[in-house]
Amino acid sequence: MRLTDFWARLEEAFGPGYAASIAHDQVLAQLGGRTIEQALAEGEETHVVWRAVCAAYPDRVPARLR
Repeated sequence: MRLTDFWARLEEAFGPGYAASIAHDQVLAQLGGRTIEQALAEGEETHVVWRAVCAAYPDRVPARLR
């Protein structure tokens, strides 16, 4: 998954403002206690980060975006 696709999906699932907040502030256990921004900055693959988002927010991410 391209990084632009990742951000588009995150914004579609959470809205632009909230997506940025989640990416910056929310620590996800599935990412080893890192935020989305930290994981991506440290070179984690976007599909791995996206799967972590889907696991952490199963009710927020629509099935078509999974």
